[in-house]
Amino acid sequence: MKKILKIIFQRFILKIINIFLSGTHFFRIKRFLLNLAGYKIGKNTKVVGPLNITGNLIVGENSWIGKELYILGNGTVTIGNNCDLAPCITFSTGGHEIGDCKRRAGEGKIFNITVKDGCWIGTRVTIINSVTISESCVIGAGALVNKDIKRSVVVGGVPAKIIKNCRCKKKH
Repeated sequence: MKKILKIIFQRFILKIINIFLSGTHFFRIKRFLLNLAGYKIGKNTKVVGPLNITGNLIVGENSWIGKELYILGNGTVTIGNNCDLAPCITFSTGGHEIGDCKRRAGEGKIFNITVKDGCWIGTRVTIINSVTISESCVIGAGALVNKDIKRSVVVGGVPAKIIKNCRCKKKH
């Protein structure tokens, strides 16, 4: 019963944000409400909205979450510090094993997705399965990420492949 009440409360908070607070304003209020609902949103992170979240969301500090973020399934999406997510990004945290001939969608699976610090994810990116996007990556618009991405690379395409390395220069 407690879990059901939590889900109802989260959906209520998301409705408030999506109907009344969506857009590039009210960032502190949205962050407060999302934290109140049980999501973890770090200091100075800006969430545009609307949001569609059925799983769990953890976001570090100083990140930007663009409009129309989708977290589908019951898994957890963890986004690091200083990340930028463009509009219309989908994290799919649920799926199925391939079943028998009578029903191909077999046993359900829950995935957890991690985006580490300093990443930039372009518009209309879809991320599926349990993957980790390492630090300082760029995911090109429209990409489908279905496997782990190593540190400091630019990836794009369906499925996403490395386009170039972009090692960070050290500050003196």
